[in-house]
Order: sequence, then C-alpha cells, then structure tokens
Amino acid sequence: MKRRDLLLGFASFIATGAVASAASASTRFNFSSEFSTPEPARRRQRVVRKKVRHTRPSTYKGKELVPYDTIEEAGTIIVDTSDRALYLVMDDGMAMKYGVGVGRAGFAWKGAAHIKRKAVWPAWYPTENMRRREWKKNRRRLPKMVKGGPKNPLGARALYLYQGNRDTLYRIHGTNNPASIGHARSSGCIRLLNEEIIDLHKRAKIGAKVIVT
Repeated sequence: MKRRDLLLGFASFIATGAVASAASASTRFNFSSEFSTPEPARRRQRVVRKKVRHTRPSTYKGKELVPYDTIEEAGTIIVDTSDRALYLVMDDGMAMKYGVGVGRAGFAWKGAAHIKRKAVWPAWYPTENMRRREWKKNRRRLPKMVKGGPKNPLGARALYLYQGNRDTLYRIHGTNNPASIGHARSSGCIRLLNEEIIDLHKRAKIGAKVIVT
C-alpha cells in the first residue's frame, strides 16, 4: 500500500470517529435543548370575577283583609317590623294587611308618630348622614335631591311621619325594588310595593296615628 493511500485511510478513520463522537455527545447532553433559547413560560391569565349581589326574591303575595284585634281606632297604622307587615286598622275587628320592607340592622326605628303630610311621586332628599355614609362605604356621592319618578327610591307615594311638629325623617313609601318587600334592607323607612302604597295613600288620613313596633 502506498504511503499516500495509507495517510488518506487514516484521515478518513479520524473524521468518521469525530463525527460519531459528536453525535454521541449530542445525544448525551442534548445540545439542542441545553443551548437553544427556551420558549417563555405561559402565564395563566388571572380571571377577575365580578361580585354579584344575589337578591332573594320576595315571597309576598299581596295585601289582604285579615281579622285584627286591637284597641286602636280605625284609621290607625300599625307596623310590625318583626312580621314585616303593616296593618291599617278598619272597623269590625278587621285590618288591611300589607307586606313591607323595614330598616336593616342598626337603622330600624320604632315608636309612635302621626301622618302630617302625604305626597304623590315624592322627591327624595338624602340626609347628610346618608350622603356621608354612602361616600365612605362606596365612594358614591348622593345628590342632595332626586326628583320624583319611577327611578326614585321613595316610589309612587309617601306618608311623612312627625312627632308633634318635628319631622322624624322616617317615611312610609313605595319602592322601585319589589324584591325588598319582606326583608330588612332600608335605612329605617317602611316601604311597600308601589301599587300598594298608592292604595294605602288613598285610605290613610292626615293626622292618623302610626305605631311602629
């Protein structure tokens, strides 16, 4: 064998071994994964869920004439806050019973008063305390006055309760939130369905006694 052929064969052997070694090293160390730029990790998107206020619907079926034993005279309004009911005393031991919404914990009012004024689609004047409380709790500014209408919280009618000549700031009024009837959600006032405050507004007399228990 010529010296030249011998050298070529030796060079070919060296090259083949080098390629094999490189392939083996690549298999052992996984060069492609070790030194290639990794894909950025996929971040899970944070799902922000809106708070949903679940409103339990009212089970109230409507006003009804019921037997009612009292020494109070006809025309007196008696509100039983624990029973969520308002009774308009009538003759012959009967009363018209209306379902109502009452003041939530810390806002309920009890006592005796009389109706000094009645209003049709009344305007609403939030008290200073109410406006301050709403701003502190919800960062929402209440207006000083809301005109009467279907969106007004006082609803279709209102009876204004006074003790002597002093306005108690409590009302018997309608509501644009029928689901609140039978529950304690108001800021102390007594609320009825709009169609029923219209009925009570017709029946109740200026000067009538109102007892809230």
